[in-house]
Amino acid sequence: MSKEYLNASLAPEKRAKALLEEMSLEEKAAQLTGVFPFDEEYKDFDGISKRVPHGIGEVSTLEMRRMETLEEVAAWQKKVQEIVMENSEHHIPAIFHMEGLCGPFIQDSTSFPAGIGRGAGFDPEVEEKIAEIVSRQEAACGITHILAPVLDISRDSRMGRQGETYGEDPALASAMGAAYTKGIQKKETAGRKTESVAKHFLAFHNSNGGIHGAVSDTPPRLLEEIYGKPFQAAIQESDLLGIMPCYCTVNGEPVSASYGLLTKLLRDEMGFQGLCISDYGAVGNTHGSQHVGETLEDAGLLCLKAGMDMELPNPSGFGEKFLEKFRTGKADISALNRAVLRVLTAKFRMGLFEHPFSLQGEELKGVFSQKTDREVSLQSAKESLVLLKNNGVLPIGSDVKKIAVIGPHADCARKFFGGYTHMCMMESTYAIANSIAGVSGVKVAKPEEIKTVPGTNIQSDETEEFDQILRRQKPDCRSLLEELREKLPDVEVSYSYGYYIAGEDESHFEEALEKIKEADLVILTLGGKHGTCSMSSMGEGVDGSNINLPKGQDEFIKRAAAFGKPMVGVHFDGRPISSDIADKYLDGILEAWSPAETGAEAVVSVLLGEYNPGGKMPVTTAYHAGQIPVYYNHQYNSCWDQVGSIGFANYVDLPHTPRYCFGHGLSYTQFSYSDLKLSKKEIGPFETIEIRVDVENVGSRVGDEVVQLYLRDLYASMARPVKELAGFKRITLEPGEKQTVIFEVKASQMAFLDMNMQWKVEKGTFLVEVGSSSQDIRLKDEYKVTEDGWLEGTDRGFYAKAYKEADRT
Repeated sequence: MSKEYLNASLAPEKRAKALLEEMSLEEKAAQLTGVFPFDEEYKDFDGISKRVPHGIGEVSTLEMRRMETLEEVAAWQKKVQEIVMENSEHHIPAIFHMEGLCGPFIQDSTSFPAGIGRGAGFDPEVEEKIAEIVSRQEAACGITHILAPVLDISRDSRMGRQGETYGEDPALASAMGAAYTKGIQKKETAGRKTESVAKHFLAFHNSNGGIHGAVSDTPPRLLEEIYGKPFQAAIQESDLLGIMPCYCTVNGEPVSASYGLLTKLLRDEMGFQGLCISDYGAVGNTHGSQHVGETLEDAGLLCLKAGMDMELPNPSGFGEKFLEKFRTGKADISALNRAVLRVLTAKFRMGLFEHPFSLQGEELKGVFSQKTDREVSLQSAKESLVLLKNNGVLPIGSDVKKIAVIGPHADCARKFFGGYTHMCMMESTYAIANSIAGVSGVKVAKPEEIKTVPGTNIQSDETEEFDQILRRQKPDCRSLLEELREKLPDVEVSYSYGYYIAGEDESHFEEALEKIKEADLVILTLGGKHGTCSMSSMGEGVDGSNINLPKGQDEFIKRAAAFGKPMVGVHFDGRPISSDIADKYLDGILEAWSPAETGAEAVVSVLLGEYNPGGKMPVTTAYHAGQIPVYYNHQYNSCWDQVGSIGFANYVDLPHTPRYCFGHGLSYTQFSYSDLKLSKKEIGPFETIEIRVDVENVGSRVGDEVVQLYLRDLYASMARPVKELAGFKRITLEPGEKQTVIFEVKASQMAFLDMNMQWKVEKGTFLVEVGSSSQDIRLKDEYKVTEDGWLEGTDRGFYAKAYKEADRT
């Protein structure tokens, strides 16, 4: 028996091929599935051993959320890995996987703002730093598959998972996703390298009705040009090594069983060479939910042939009857061998054969005690904040002596933590109704024991068991109220609950209105709870037909306005604030999203003027769900650009235009744009043009500006968007400081699929627009592409590389 696969000096694929030749059918099949010790099962090591008789491909680490010390985490990972390797004839280690969108589900780990907040930050450099931290912390615990980034394009605020995304724009998501992927896969920790698993391939957020996992009627051109672009960028620019398909059916095919999407598009056209793993329960859903495949094993075989390499979290379609098809020769063994080879190659790439176990003791603690990790989370939280409205009420002046703080988020720091944070996932262990796909089990409770938000079916999280989670995970995490009182010792800061995260209940109104009577300034915390399961108003599987503020919150704002006091709204949620009442009566509106553990510090620093907000809206905000989908990069003669050709310029009851446009965000200072220069006025289809612009801070405060570059294809052979974000750069300017921002734009960034579905850079005139938002355009110019050119989709540009001239030199 050869031991060539143990030779660490050989290439991972060569080692994998050598090992594959020695493996039994049972040991091979075990590599294509996972084991999920759920709930109290994680303590049952004998039970785990029985479930992995021939080893296993992956181990779910969700229940690390329950472990109270790093020592417990390390001991559990080591014990389970030992069981897996002992049961495997060739001692093959398992890949341990965990989510990574907002940080690990591990005690003492760092939590980060929600994806949509980070999208609002427009800062790929910070995104890469976040990923490096997530990679280091998870790899130290023996985890090497990190289920992130979320590269979905989100144009629908009804969908509960909008908060996980970077927003609606493919160039923004491409830049942020490529940066995150690079950060995850860049460095080793304890001899291991982590790999990024991007999700949810493909067009997941284009589901009918904004319903999680519903049918996605997305034509091929839209699939590739818009929804596929961030995945292609991560593959091309950062060598993305993991893909997780979505739950949807796209044009009649379950994505998990689509050869056209998982092999022809993903591998053959997009050049993906990594591992394709199922979302939890997706293979089983192909048969059980989507009714494709006569049996579970038939569905499993369809998925395998389509290009699915692994089924998570437990074997279902890839179970014993699936294996029997290969034993009896009814299924082609080459399909199974192909998938096993990919799994083994990944394990060798990760360094698992040489370094299968978590770090221990002080070495492990040292990974989690780096002060700079929290600083990165704070920087991200600050950058995520978007000032939507300001009538001069912010920053809070020294003449304010009494502040009334009202709202359910103000004295509850847990509500800063969005979906897929450690906090949120631990809260879900007390859920009376589950919404996490592929996860079963809920808290059993009698109806009379269930406390709900009045008038709704949302489970209340305002009980002691939930508060204990915060004290254990983040004992130093302050609420907004605590932070204000700490920062303003000479100001009387009063508090009242006021209203709920949902519904119309007014039982707390009177007490809160009394507080407002005596105040110089009113701060209202608005929005719902972005999380998961029955405690949330939005999150995974928690979708909504109403994208506006709850009726109770709108009603309170109207009543409070009668006192004539200046009022500021701070909005927390996974979708943007949308409220006619807030727009009318509030003097200031700050979009805070789900800022995580440093949320209070970030928000208060903006309210007091210690930090100047510079975030920009990563989504277009509708007035009403009836406008959806509404997005800035719509095609000519659609949305609010119909040019009066076929109907009224507005709905009969609403404008066509949005409440807040993509890229919008105010500052406490002002910026001027000047001296727009193009390096060329004519370029070929495969050439690059350099676009330069000067930006100056003409106000009195230091501030950040996100310089945004948009391109318009004025006339083409196919209908094109009215404009497309081509590049962006977040810069910090002192008062009076001027900087030159340089964009390197490839002509191929404007490539599109022609009538024959070939990527084409088309000759013609392109309008260059530079400004502070998609609608606040300050300068314009144009260039021409001199001839047509065709290229592979892998070779096109995805977003302009942007630099400050000072940094470039």
